[in-house]
Order: sequence, then structure tokens, then C-alpha cells
Amino acid sequence: MDEATGEPKHETGAATGGVRLLLRLEGLTLFLGMTALYAAWGGSWLIYVLLFFVPDLSFLAYLSDARFGAIVYNAAHSYMAPMTLMTLGFGFASPLTLSIALIWLAHIGIDRALGYGLKYSAGFGFTHMGRIGRQKGA
Repeated sequence: MDEATGEPKHETGAATGGVRLLLRLEGLTLFLGMTALYAAWGGSWLIYVLLFFVPDLSFLAYLSDARFGAIVYNAAHSYMAPMTLMTLGFGFASPLTLSIALIWLAHIGIDRALGYGLKYSAGFGFTHMGRIGRQKGA
């Protein structure tokens, strides 16, 4: 157990070295690819700007507690829901659904490229990409 967080030590492990770099490059590729598809799709840039940071509203769940915050944040920052939306958007030829999916995936991509990862229940700063925030070096 980690005495500072009360979590098992493996619960706050993070990718390092080349693996961390690869994850960040994948994120950058996802961001660029989804933004390029959005442009090719002819989506509204006003909608893009308005929706781009919506997934970050999930951090408000941390007002309840760290465990619940991590669950909600991770649900909003994993690929599962936006990929499902993208599939539905293509399958049902729904421009709005496809646009939301592309923007959502672009958001997740830039987060990963910047080193923000999925959260552990130890707190907002504990991610699969490494520590973030003021206590990063701690």
C-alpha cells in the first residue's frame, strides 16, 4: 500500500520511456486525424470549438470524491463511447452524431498528446501517462 494515497502501489503505475512517448504520439495522431476528418467532412468550426472541451466537464465529478471522479472522467476520456458514436454516425448517415464523435476523439487525442491520461482513484493527478500537476515530481 502507498501510505500517501492508501492505494495499492500498482494502482498508480504509469507508462514510462518509449511506451509513454508512443502513447503521446498516438494521441497526437488521433487529434490530427480526427481534426482532418472533421475538416474533410465539412463540419462547422464553431461547433468544433464549442464542443471540444465538453469532455473536460467530467472533472466536476471529483467534487464528490476521487473514486467517483476517476470513473466519470475515464468514461468521458476513453475511446469506447466516441467510437460507438462514430460507428452509429456512419451507419445511420447522421452528420451530427459523426461530428460529435470526431470532436470527442480529437479531444481525447490532444489530452493524450499533452500527457493527460486516464485517472486512477488515488486522485486527479495520478494517470496512466504519469503524474500531472504540482505534485508531479513527488
